[in-house]
Amino acid sequence: MLQRLATELGPWSWWIFGFALLAAELIAPGVFLIWIGLAALVIGALSLVLWDVTVWAWQLQLVLFAALSVIFALLGRKYFGRNRDTSDEPFLNQREASLVGRTATLQEPIVEGRGRIRLDDTWWPVDGEDLPAGTRVRIASARGRTLTIEPIDR
Repeated sequence: MLQRLATELGPWSWWIFGFALLAAELIAPGVFLIWIGLAALVIGALSLVLWDVTVWAWQLQLVLFAALSVIFALLGRKYFGRNRDTSDEPFLNQREASLVGRTATLQEPIVEGRGRIRLDDTWWPVDGEDLPAGTRVRIASARGRTLTIEPIDR
């Protein structure tokens, strides 16, 4: 049935398929069907020119369509996939990284290299040298939820 429909519509079947994919992209956006739809439109444009050429069989059309779909998807991902927006809050979802460089006063001592520190309303596990309570510290790095601290006044 599809082969008969493609034969009756000729090169316009690629155009219909391409526009159907572009419409599907509008209905369910995901920025993926657009590349396949564009590949179908390119094959449709080539089919308008090459339809009567014996080499332009449906097998060649399908192979070129698959290759163009992959190429367009990769190029689209490379060009449009970059995050060009710079945020005014680059650590929005990386709370630990946003704490690096902050200073605080230890409310509890650090014993055997492990302890806890209170920043704002949260207690954070810390690594660092043994220090008594009341020492001013700076957060040097963050690894997961654990912060590495270093003393400021010595």
